[in-house]
Amino acid sequence: MGRQQQRLSALQVSKLTKPGLYGDGGGLTLQVTPTGAKSWLFRYMVAGKSYGMGLGPTHTVSLSDARQQALAARKLLLSGINPLMAKKHDKIAAALASAKMMTFDQCAESYILAHKASWKNAKHADQWTNTLNTYASPVFGHLPVSEIDTGLVVKCLAPIWEKKTETASRLRGRIESVLGWAATSGYRTGENPARWKGHLENLLATISKASRTKHHPSLPWQRIGAFISALRARDGVSARAVEFAILTACRSGEVRGARWSEFNIESRIWTIPAERMKAKREHEVPLSDAALALLKAMSMNGDIVFAGTKAQQLSDMSLTAVIRRMNGDDQPTWVDANGEGITVHGFRSSFRMWAAETTNYPREVAEHALAHQLPDAVERAYQRGSQFAKRDALMTEWSAYCKKVQSDAIVKPIKAIA
Repeated sequence: MGRQQQRLSALQVSKLTKPGLYGDGGGLTLQVTPTGAKSWLFRYMVAGKSYGMGLGPTHTVSLSDARQQALAARKLLLSGINPLMAKKHDKIAAALASAKMMTFDQCAESYILAHKASWKNAKHADQWTNTLNTYASPVFGHLPVSEIDTGLVVKCLAPIWEKKTETASRLRGRIESVLGWAATSGYRTGENPARWKGHLENLLATISKASRTKHHPSLPWQRIGAFISALRARDGVSARAVEFAILTACRSGEVRGARWSEFNIESRIWTIPAERMKAKREHEVPLSDAALALLKAMSMNGDIVFAGTKAQQLSDMSLTAVIRRMNGDDQPTWVDANGEGITVHGFRSSFRMWAAETTNYPREVAEHALAHQLPDAVERAYQRGSQFAKRDALMTEWSAYCKKVQSDAIVKPIKAIA
């Protein structure tokens, strides 16, 4: 005759206080300790060895719940599975799943750490961090990366998609990259909800690249002479750095980081090393008489040519501040064709438009002067030289033009050069 099942009642369970083991049948046992604590055990035998598996305290697990757990354990035994081993396996699996769970913010931090060494600009990592922290983190940064879906991505992008289109476009790409990294790392599965083609393009308006590009405001080339004249009346290393950037048509960072060791005064060449160039290629800049005269007037204390306080490199804001002080607060004098305050980077546009409008030099000569890579791959294959001799002549003409002060003229808007 089979053992009697369910011999205990809920009332008995609540009233029993004497220490001991009280069977309910089918291996389910109520355990009462000398301290009065009550808990459930499932007792069973496997290969002649006895086991006892805890099912929880009676104040949390009711008699009915304990019977259900015992029933599940007996089914495992029928399948040849040791319930206690299965329970331990489930705990290990849960612990592993928990250890593998990462939030979006954690994945973003790991992605940036893994890729920042390959980014050309040291500020790139900060830009990634700031963009994601500002727009993505408040929406789903704290959530497991495996839970990020299309709805959350759209919720993040929609408020700025048309107002800050360039930022939103970069944000979408960065979210897509982080989620792609998470999938490859095993933290999520399925399609990437931030992908554009065939997915978000169906939910968000397509905004052309041209409409979201903001050009650097640049001074009309007809006013360069007047600006140089006003600039030379100002003292200070920052003013000289701005002037040198104009005369060489170089980027602000290239000028601010210039070292005396990079200059060959006798050969009239400034060689900017690849690691300081945007394109990561060494660039030779021909030096005009005006550029050489400016260099010879600079102090040679330390290796940095345009050194700020404590012989340190000038900040980008130091050069920007020169133009702001020249403009004053009331009626700015040095503005672009649309009346917007100019930038140091914009002088590269002024130079490029002057070369196109007033000289007969081939386009590639001016592009080489700006250290631009030619856009066409076939053209690049044939234009392997640096056009140095022609660039030398071009920069000499530019330097001469910068001395000329012309009356203000009505000019057309100018696009900026990167």
